[in-house]
This record gives sequence, structure tokens and C-alpha cells, in this order.
Amino acid sequence: MSYSPGTLVNARNRDWIVQPSEDPDLLLLKPLGGSEEESTGIYLPLKLPGDDVHPAEFPNPQPEDLGDFSTANLLLDSARLSFRNGAGPFRCFPKLSFRPRSYQVVPLIMALRQEVTRLLVADDVGVGKTIEALLIIKELLERRVIKRFAVLCLPHLCDQWQGEIRDKLGMEAVIIRTSTQAQLDRQIQGDASVYEYFPFQIISIDFIKSDARRATFLAQCPELVVVDEAHTCTRPAGASKSQQLRHALVSKISEKKGQHLLLLTATPHSGKPEEFNSLLGLLKSEFEDLDVPTASQAERKELASHFVQRQRGDIKKWVTDNIFPERDSNEVNYELSPRYAAFFNSLLEFTQKLVKTNESAQHQQHMRYWTALGLLRGCMSSPGAGVQMLANRMEKLGVDDAYEEITENPVHDIEHGFETDSTPDQVLTGGEWSDSQKRKFRELATELHQLSNPKDDQKLAALAKVVSEWLQDGFQPVVFCRFIPTAHYVGEQLLPILQKDFPKIDLQVVTSEDPDEVRKERVEGMNAKPRVLVCTDCLSEGINLHRLFTAVIHYDLPWNPNRLEQREGRVDRFGQASDEVKATLLFSKDNPIEGIVLDVILRKVREIRRATGINVPFPEDSKSVIDAIAQSLLVNPDRKISIKEDPRQMEFDYSEFSEASEINLDVTDKLKKAADREKARRTIFAQHAIKIGDIEEDLQEMDQAIGNPEAVRKFVYSTLHILVGAQVDDMPQGIRIHTANLFESLKSCLPDQPTVLVSFDSPTPEGHLYLGRNHPFVEQLCQTVLAHSIDRSGGKRAARASVIFTKEVTTRVTLLLFRCRNVIERRDATHQIVAEEMLLWGYRGMSTDGDFIDAEEARQLLDVARPSANMELTQQQNLVSSAVAGLGNLRDEFNKVAESRSKKLVEAHERFSQFLDRRRFQVVYPVLPMDVLGIYVLFPDRT
Repeated sequence: MSYSPGTLVNARNRDWIVQPSEDPDLLLLKPLGGSEEESTGIYLPLKLPGDDVHPAEFPNPQPEDLGDFSTANLLLDSARLSFRNGAGPFRCFPKLSFRPRSYQVVPLIMALRQEVTRLLVADDVGVGKTIEALLIIKELLERRVIKRFAVLCLPHLCDQWQGEIRDKLGMEAVIIRTSTQAQLDRQIQGDASVYEYFPFQIISIDFIKSDARRATFLAQCPELVVVDEAHTCTRPAGASKSQQLRHALVSKISEKKGQHLLLLTATPHSGKPEEFNSLLGLLKSEFEDLDVPTASQAERKELASHFVQRQRGDIKKWVTDNIFPERDSNEVNYELSPRYAAFFNSLLEFTQKLVKTNESAQHQQHMRYWTALGLLRGCMSSPGAGVQMLANRMEKLGVDDAYEEITENPVHDIEHGFETDSTPDQVLTGGEWSDSQKRKFRELATELHQLSNPKDDQKLAALAKVVSEWLQDGFQPVVFCRFIPTAHYVGEQLLPILQKDFPKIDLQVVTSEDPDEVRKERVEGMNAKPRVLVCTDCLSEGINLHRLFTAVIHYDLPWNPNRLEQREGRVDRFGQASDEVKATLLFSKDNPIEGIVLDVILRKVREIRRATGINVPFPEDSKSVIDAIAQSLLVNPDRKISIKEDPRQMEFDYSEFSEASEINLDVTDKLKKAADREKARRTIFAQHAIKIGDIEEDLQEMDQAIGNPEAVRKFVYSTLHILVGAQVDDMPQGIRIHTANLFESLKSCLPDQPTVLVSFDSPTPEGHLYLGRNHPFVEQLCQTVLAHSIDRSGGKRAARASVIFTKEVTTRVTLLLFRCRNVIERRDATHQIVAEEMLLWGYRGMSTDGDFIDAEEARQLLDVARPSANMELTQQQNLVSSAVAGLGNLRDEFNKVAESRSKKLVEAHERFSQFLDRRRFQVVYPVLPMDVLGIYVLFPDRT
């Protein structure tokens, strides 16, 4: 006997729901009220004894099911929160542990428009690109478009991606990198590779890009590949594909026919059109030659179908609440101490002599100049960085082979998409030093080492003052440094200063010297307050710091405004619990190069962002600004800091630079043009044509069908308090669960602690466990309530039937709680799913009167009606029996209710299909009869 999907059957002494099966000989079953993990299959040709399958009908409520009317909502919520296949147009939503924002669904709609997903998501820093990617991954999996996926990311982001997939999708993805491959290989049976064996993968892009591994991965890579921080995979201007291994890898992936590819980056445009176009070329090869500003309308429309880019200004127009914190951006100026200023003059004089050379080789001249500029930058970063840099110069006796091919200044941190966490050795070449130069290096190093204290190092003193004030105000800061030695120096010097006022402070220094796992552990271990994180730019991209930190201070100014936004975006992002974050630039007006970078580039970029909401990419030739002014500084022996008796009188006259005003004007013009281009691009790629209001309507319908975070909170609190008998405390940011009286099945889903603070909101407050609708604890609680109520087992249980007197009605009202199953399939009938939902319906008077009430009124009565007088138990039992007997008279009406709901679902799918190819939209039909889960009779109180 064959059974249609959605049919209720009995097998192995249990009721099951028949699931769609591609094999007619394989009967797939999911237990009624059970989890998907309990699903099973019966191979009909080899049916074993005891595998007989019979049609089943869900039992109606009986007088034995009478209970407290106030628990009826718990029965409703336990059922809808346990559903994992919803009837709405988005199939993944019931299986998410978070509730997405409507704007985050836009990339998902764009992906579903395409037969083969090719999408560049370039939303602003902190908007939620990871969430948008997870939605696409899960939806494609649920629609069976893909069976496997891989996320390619920077090595230090692997653990973060694994955690996001586990927490938000409830799926376990393996991390593939050098430290894990051997362990993964041991889990594989047979000769399959890790890329073939594991369906869900997170791969270090630097592990997989090598020639030895790339070929195997390309041959066996999953149907969907997600590339995080995709700007790190652009092809350098003027270089071939093979000259950039990351780009070569992703380029080969994109060439595969039918390959789904999702690129994520907050900074798609570095200011270099060639690099930006190489990124677009990964979507479609013809995009690589597209000049967006001059492209035709048709070309822009075609690109817009693959490219989405929204700034925060766009997002704020679409949301009613403030989902981003207010960013308080300011600058703190410190003055060099007389001793540090004297050192700077001495160093400047030495570097000016260093660049005066008769060497004819242009390469050697570049090396001298870059070494001089690097020395100035490193020594002004911190005594720690400067001393190490000067010491290293003494040891270098020749030009490093590694830098023989360098054609651009390695001192600049303007390269697009690469970490600039470095030691002085990594950014400077050596030279052939004379004995007098070596002696001068030693003298400068000794002099600088003596400045390692807050009195002489006013930069350190200024930092200590700002951090101390922030800590007093409750902010938890991150201090970003340019060089590894600077980070260590700041950590060593700052800790004893802060401990005077904050003896229990937790201060950690994190650099790229630490393995990825160690970095993660050290940051996540900073749970105590107050706390300060000192780090380099190894944490400036991709890492989420907003759960622990609320402020950023730039100890070293980044010379690239993209880096500025990336750093601040670690704490100022979607999910930040604080209403306000701090962002401070620390600089010295006495430091000529730093002052010019701030005045000519960073301030202008910040002002544009403040005025327009647009992050301007770094102008292509902006490094020439720094080079030109720094070169002028190095070749003019009269340019020094004027030191007077009063330190406040020290000054450096920038007006002396004849180049400064011209370059300033030139940069201003370039930044304005870049802002205009970005504004024009935003009007094309912000995807305003997709109506957020329509998406929000579907999301709210989904909230009603499967429950939103507030429904989860009410259900957990009320169930534990009323039915389980556990102690639950209502707290400002969630609830506190006392685990002593919990069932073991529930207790095992929580941390092994006497009390557990839980929250139902994202972002989750510090010290709280997040409970989403898919959390094992919530799932187990739902199944416990359903099992106890239907089987009449356990102690207290949710009422399937109740009869009350209430002041909320003026005539007799009967409320019915239905569990409805709908089969949803594609128009071509190639794929089906069985979706479940709860329906509320009712009638006034008797079942034969035909006076029906709709779902909204029924829901309101279920929420507000309360008993106002006692009723004899025998009378309640008789009334329940009478109401159940009358259900037969309403069978046709029940079917109409189910069919009416299916029509509304069709309308929702049709509304959704306006975004997609109409040939693919779904049809919906109900499985009849519906299950009557609850029956509740309300009588008017005549007293």
C-alpha cells in the first residue's frame, strides 16, 4: 500500500508522518511530534517482521485531557516551536536559531533568482554578511540545490566560521588546515579525500591555495563555495593570475561549470580599478572588462543581479529600531616630550643623510629611502618597535633577497586585503652599513630605550589616560597597533599603570605570533571586567569582538582609511549590545608624517562617511601623497621640530611644505570623485527594487507560524515554572534557571552549573547562554510537553481540553487548535516537502450554528481569557464529550479552513515569486484531515 507525503501512519507502535521519497520502495517516516534525528526508513521489498505500516488518525481530545486553560498556550507553542519545516516561502527559517532582519534576506532572494548562484555581497562592515551567507547556505541545502558547501577564509577566521555555523544553523562543519588534516584523514574510511568525504567544510585559503592541494580540491570541491574576505583574492594590478595564488584558486573555482560561488567582502574596491574588476570577473568573466561608471544601463542591470552593496545609511531607512550603536569618533592629540622630540630630530638628521647617496641603481635608492621612512615610522610608533628596528639594521649586511623584486614601498600598509601585522624585519630591507652608521644605530637605540616610560613617552601617557577614562565609564577598549613590538611594549607599560586604579584588570596582548587557536582562546577567555585588549591588525578583519568590547583606540594611525573602518567595525557592528561605542585616533601634531596622514586622508574620509554614510576606497595613488611629503621631509635638512623650554611650544610648521597644499587639494578632489562614484554605485547595487516591506510581511507571518524569540522566552519561562516545577527567576536581560529540579533530559542540554543565565535575544548579553528555538534545550522542552500532553504521562501537563467560565465572552465559544500538514512542491513536481503549522479556529454557540470566528479572534481569546468562576468536574467532562461529538458535524468546515490556509500560502509564494522565475514557484495542498490538538470551551460568566 502506498502512502502520500504528509499522511499519518502507525508503525512499530508509534505514529509517523510520511515524508517525500525519491525511491518508491523506500518509505521515509518522521515521528509525530519527534525530532528529525529520529526519522527512519523502511525498505518495503525487505520489510522485516514488526514493520507493518497501517493508516492512523490522530486521536481527538477526551475528558481525560482536561487541564488548566492557561496551559493551552504552552501546548500551542510547544508544537509550533518544534516544527522544522515551515509552510512559508523560505524553507530554511524554521531550522535557524536566529531571526534574520528583512534586509538580510535580500541577498538570499538574489541568490534564488539564479539557476547557478554567483553573488558578491559587499555590505558595509558590521551589517551582517555572515548571517546573509548562512541564509543562502541553509536555503540552498533545504531546497536540495546543493548537498555540500565549503567556506574558504583566512586561517584565523576558521574557528569563528565553525562556531557561527554550529550556533546559527545547528550543523557541524569540519575545519581543514595544516593542523587538522591528519586527524580528519583518520576519520575517513576508504580512499576518499577530506574534500570529498566531509559535506560541510571550512578551509584555510592559504592551506588550499598551494599547487599540491589546489588540484585535488578543484576536482572534488562542493557545489557551493563561499569565499570570505574576498578582497584578499583580487589579482594585483598588472599581474597575471598565477602571480596571486589566492586569486588563481578562486578563479579556477569560478571557471567550473555549474559551480555556485558566493563572495563576501566589506571593502570590494581598493581604489585600484584593475583589482576591483578582477573580483567582478570571478562572478562572470565578461565583468572583468566592465567599466562600471561608463557601463550601459543593460550592463549595469546585469551586474546588479550579481552584486549587492548596502551602507548603514541604507539599512537605517529599512528598520524601525536602532540596530547599530552610535559611534562616538574623536581624536586625541599628544605632544612629544622634549627628550622624544630631540630624539626625533636626531633620527631625522640621520635618515636625511641616509637617503643622500650617489648610488646609481634605482632599486638601491628606493631601499635607502624606504628604510629611512620605515625607521621614522617605527621609532615614532613606540620605543619597543624602534629599538628592535634599529637593532635589526645593525645586523643586516646586504639587501635581502626577498625584497629584490619589490617595486612599491613596503612600509605602507595600503595593500588591499592583507594583514599588516608585522615586525620591523618584515617591512624593511637591509643595507650595506658603514661603521659610523652602525655606531649611530647603536646610539639611537640606546637613546630610544631610555624613553620607555610614560613621562618621556607622552603617546603612552595619552593612551593610559584615555583607556582609564573609558574603563571608569564602563567601556571595554581594544587598542590597535601597527607593529608586533609596539603591541608588546604597550601591554607591558600599560598594565602596571592601569592596575593602580583597576587591580583586577584583564589585559591581553594578541599578535600574529600566536597560532589561530591561541588567539581565539585568549580573546574569548577575557570574561572578567574591566578588560583591555592590545592587538595588531591580525584582528582587524573578520574577527568579531563586539560581544566583549565597546571601544577602539588607534594607537598607530593606519595609513589606509579602509583599515580604519575595518578596525572600528570589529566592535561597531550588528549585534553590539551597547548603545554607544567609542573610536579614537591617537596622534601627535609634532609628528609630521602622522599629522599629514591624518589631515590629508583620514579626516577627509571620516567626514565623507559622517556626511554621506559612504566608505570611500583608498585613492589609487594615495601612497604618493605620503611618499612625496615624506621625501620632502627627508631631503630638506632644515625641517625639524622646534624645541623650546615649554613643551607646549613645540611645533612643526606644515606650511613649509610647498607640496602639501597642492597634494592636499589633489587628494581632496580624488576623494570627492571616489565618493561620487561610490554614491552612484550604491544607487545601482543597494537593490532598492526588492521591497523590504514585502519581505517583512513574510517574516512576521513566519513569526506567527513558528514562533519568534519572544515566544521562545514565554514558553521556556512558563513551562519550567508551571509544568516542570523548576525555579526560574525573571532577570533584566533574560531569565535565570535553577537546574536542581530539571529532568535529566533537560539538564543535560545546559551547562553543568547550579544556575544558568539565559537570554533569548541576539546579541546575547555577556555571561548569558543564548536559547534560540533550535537550541537542544528548547527542542527537548517542546518534545517533553507534547509527549506528556498527548500520552497523558508525567506529572503536570499542558491541557488538550478545558472548560471555563470567563468574562471575556458573552456567548458560548469553542476554540479548536489544529495541527495542519501541507505538501509543498515545485511546479515541475521534482521536489516535495511536508510542512507543518498550527491553526486556531472556533465557533460561537453550537457546532451546527455556523457562527465561526477567525484565527485572530481565536488567538486573542486564547491569550486573554481567564477562569472567573468554578465549574464542577463532571460538568466539564460532559461538555468536552459533547464538543468532541460535534466535531463530526464540522468536518467540511475543517477542510475549508485547511484549504483557505493553503490558498494564503500560495499567495505568499506568489508574492515571493515576483522576485524569482515564476516557472519555479511552489504549489501547496493540505493533508486532510487536520489533527485536532486541543479543544477549549468558554462560557460567559453570569455572576
